[in-house]
Amino acid sequence: MSSPVRHYVGGRFDPTGEPLPLVDPATGRVVGEAPQASRDLVDRAVRAAREALAGPWATWTAARRASLLHRIADGIESRFEEFVSAECADTGKPRALASTIDIPRAVANFRSYADLLAGRAERSWHTATEDGRGALNYTVHKPLGVVAVISPWNLPLLLLTWKVAPALATGNTVVAKPSELTPATACLLAEVMAEAEVPDGVFNLVHGPGADAAGQWLTEHPGVDAVAFTGESRTGSTIMRAAAARLAPVSFELGGKNAGLVFDDADLEQAVEGTLRSAFTHSGQVCLCTERLYVQRPVFEAFATRLAAGAKELTGYGPMISAAHRDKVLGHLERAGADGEVLAGGGVPRFGDERDGGFWVEPTVLTGLPEDHPAVRDEIFGPVVHLAPFDTEEEALALANASPYGLAATVWTGDVSRAHRVAPALDVGIAWVNTWNLRDLRTPFGGVKASGIGREGGDHSLDFFSEPMNVCVKL
Repeated sequence: MSSPVRHYVGGRFDPTGEPLPLVDPATGRVVGEAPQASRDLVDRAVRAAREALAGPWATWTAARRASLLHRIADGIESRFEEFVSAECADTGKPRALASTIDIPRAVANFRSYADLLAGRAERSWHTATEDGRGALNYTVHKPLGVVAVISPWNLPLLLLTWKVAPALATGNTVVAKPSELTPATACLLAEVMAEAEVPDGVFNLVHGPGADAAGQWLTEHPGVDAVAFTGESRTGSTIMRAAAARLAPVSFELGGKNAGLVFDDADLEQAVEGTLRSAFTHSGQVCLCTERLYVQRPVFEAFATRLAAGAKELTGYGPMISAAHRDKVLGHLERAGADGEVLAGGGVPRFGDERDGGFWVEPTVLTGLPEDHPAVRDEIFGPVVHLAPFDTEEEALALANASPYGLAATVWTGDVSRAHRVAPALDVGIAWVNTWNLRDLRTPFGGVKASGIGREGGDHSLDFFSEPMNVCVKL
């Protein structure tokens, strides 16, 4: 770890708290520790954020906040390699992934919201009145207040900044809690915030687990005005109950059991390559990854053969985040192997070096399981995809939509008309056609059903983190 993991409250770093060991997922070795926040420290962080709301921060113009976001982005770029190393150490992900996606995207998050904020205009209307003089109505967007940002372990910096950037852009103050498994880049971000001269208390950081710890104390705190969370659906339900007690708004990006559809008119080579990415990027530990794949029967055997061969040849993938998560994934694979067919993977790779102490699972392709099987129904969040055949377009849609989740889907077809029929008919927040994870940060991001509430991205995030107020002036 490049820097010690510390809390950051009211503009000051605080190393106090019961230490929690930090484990390198690639080797299983303890490589550091992080302090767990006490209830008192969480309370101090919320108080610091609330005090900052009433301080000079409240007078900052949108242009000044936009300039600050660019300074934060500059600060991340100036310490780019340090951020990459910290992200890899925490997550075990390949350096190529962290250096081309995670850290660049964190920079882009701050820059994109700075640019959106600078170009945002308030609306106004002239309203007719009986005396003919009229009235002027205009809208003012005000910050929600103190926002709790709870981010997960799979994309620690990317998803933390995806929420922090628009929250600060719209004038809120933040208390952030990253996953207790991956705290390092959040702490580096706090250092960048200090270097960028973010006013004291505007950004605060606390560490620790969720239940009966920092996460729960933060989301239940009466001084928190809104909660933005990415993580498991069950945790989202718990947070929602806590927020409901004080009618605090929530923004949730939750779990997924994402489907892919491969039609017989698709470019098979493109579909195979795309599915290898969508199923196995970050070893499947991305909410957008494909776990269920439905392939039209005429090309099913050819596609399955090619995908399995591709999965067996994959190198450079990373481990599961923890021993507990690895064991969960392997439990699914053991049952799936007994009830269906394993076309590729299904076990633990052996390296003959220190990685054999880490939390690795082979990229795995399954088939032959019924739709109600846990490996097909439940979110695994690992390098696992199940293949099943279909015959008609209607059947494909029914299979894809028969899930309590609804985050993302992929459609592989050479028929433009079919693409425009099928994609909007999917019960998801995001549908990709002949591609995967191609993102424009201005577009809405989020899911339906058990996959989330609300949308992030572009104006959608700026709208969530601000409260529109109407002012009417009689002329």
